[in-house]
Amino acid sequence: MNVRRLVVSLAMLLVAVALLVACQAPVVGPQQAASTELNVLCTPQVEWCEGMKTEFEAANPGITVNFVRMSSGEALTRLRNEKDNPQFDIWWGGPVDSFIAAKNEGLLEQYESPNYANLLNPELMADPDKHWAGIYVGSLGFATNNNSGVTPPTSWDDLLKPEMEGQILIAHPSSSGTSYTALCTRLQMLGEEEGWEWMRQFAGNVLQYTRSGAAPGNFVGQGEAAIGVLFSHDVVNQINQGAPLTLTFPEEGTGFEIGGMGIIKGAKNLDTAKKWFDWALEPATQELGPKYNAFQAPTVKGATPSRPELLQVNLIDYDFQWCGDNKTAFVDKFTNEIAGADSLKE
Repeated sequence: MNVRRLVVSLAMLLVAVALLVACQAPVVGPQQAASTELNVLCTPQVEWCEGMKTEFEAANPGITVNFVRMSSGEALTRLRNEKDNPQFDIWWGGPVDSFIAAKNEGLLEQYESPNYANLLNPELMADPDKHWAGIYVGSLGFATNNNSGVTPPTSWDDLLKPEMEGQILIAHPSSSGTSYTALCTRLQMLGEEEGWEWMRQFAGNVLQYTRSGAAPGNFVGQGEAAIGVLFSHDVVNQINQGAPLTLTFPEEGTGFEIGGMGIIKGAKNLDTAKKWFDWALEPATQELGPKYNAFQAPTVKGATPSRPELLQVNLIDYDFQWCGDNKTAFVDKFTNEIAGADSLKE
């Protein structure tokens, strides 16, 4: 074999080896750029939503957070309507009854966050299938205007007294997770038949239903009604702002919420949604609430509650799964048989 033929043969061999290696090598596509945006559906009060936006952006330079604030019922309706083209990446805040309903309807993404390990009570504070996690805890209470001349109620049945007629404000359960928690609390404590009858009597004393769960505290503080039924941390917020209110709890037991969060199925910015999810389950994050006048208790180990006394009351064994599974049916029954949702007070 002459030298020229040897060179040609070696060249052909090298080409063959190169082709073989190329065929066996994995195909690597272009790397997806990290998201620089996060769209949050935020259910707590606007001040806390704005604070969380600011804090997250500071901890994650280069990411812009956009949020829309909606009550729980409105948020769930929005997600249902946008199921085929979701406009939000993560839903943050609001009682987990709504998150259970959202999971049942296929609206939430499954995510195994490493920070689930931080939860104080994973069995209570997280979906077993990892579609949502708890981020705060709050108890239901009563706010009474000190100038109303009305004795602050210390029992649910106090709200049924004749002198309470036209004196009470509460949100509507179709729009408010707060009000739905109150509804489901009474149904659990009394049983459905007696519970619905109690709700009918209670409705006779309600002056007006609001859209937002926290709004009754504001209106009662302004003297528009004598009593509001809402979460106790929202009453504390109003008192801290100077409202002449007294906070009381029903002695026979009260319901409570676990505020949840979940990533939206089909989120367009999934990577930043996961970052928010992980961040929200860190102790330092959960201690930010009081900075923005939010006094809910934390759900993670290592976070110090700002107002522990708000949970040192007689809490019922609230059945979140039952309330979540029945949310649509119970809200529809309330709306159709007790109070329509067509004229809510803003």
